[in-house]
Amino acid sequence: MLTLIRCVLMSFLFLFICIISCFYCLLRPFHRNNVYHTARYLGKVSKVLGFEVEVRIPESVKNIGPVVYVANHQNNYDVFTVANAVQPGTVTVGKKSLKWIPIFGQMYWLTGNILIDRNNKNKAMSTMNVTVSKIIKNKLSVWMFPEGTRSRGRGLLPFKTGAFRTAIQANVPIVPICASNQEGTIKLGRWDNGKIIIELLDPIHISTDNSANARRMADQTHALMKAKIILLDEEIAKGKEK
Repeated sequence: MLTLIRCVLMSFLFLFICIISCFYCLLRPFHRNNVYHTARYLGKVSKVLGFEVEVRIPESVKNIGPVVYVANHQNNYDVFTVANAVQPGTVTVGKKSLKWIPIFGQMYWLTGNILIDRNNKNKAMSTMNVTVSKIIKNKLSVWMFPEGTRSRGRGLLPFKTGAFRTAIQANVPIVPICASNQEGTIKLGRWDNGKIIIELLDPIHISTDNSANARRMADQTHALMKAKIILLDEEIAKGKEK
């Protein structure tokens, strides 16, 4: 019964937030903080799912200005969990097909997120140039999932280099965002689903503008994030033992 109640309530709240966000964004479409304000409310749905989300932000990241955020992408609950870590002046990069999802797609577009066509390399490259331009001209930060898909319990998947190429071209740092494991920890039929920790790491500056450096930085960031996620999972496991 609890599972059913939560599913209905979660769906209702998600739809309600998307609708309200659409109307709000019609008053100021594509504003730099539309994503931030919408994410704040989506993040509150985590309480309905029975878990606590702790977001850790180092001083080196606070008020840093335009950056490229790279986060691990686990499952469909990310929209309620990692949403709590979205910072002001941030937009995300997502698949062009998202805009055809009723209500959510319109909200995603109106909030100012950047849509890319992953099936067309030329269009994808053009979109990356647009993304770089928005970072520079509008002083926006961009949130990307370098794995390219949800990991669904398979651990941190290999990174694509798009986020790192974008950071190089825009001449902005990379800020890794590490979320502790959600797979198998969220059970809708259980009152208390524990805690999820999301930690932003210190900025990583990329200097050399070449593809080899982008690949190297992607691999180094992957190793850094993988190690941090392991530590976060261990911290949560120890907390459960107490």
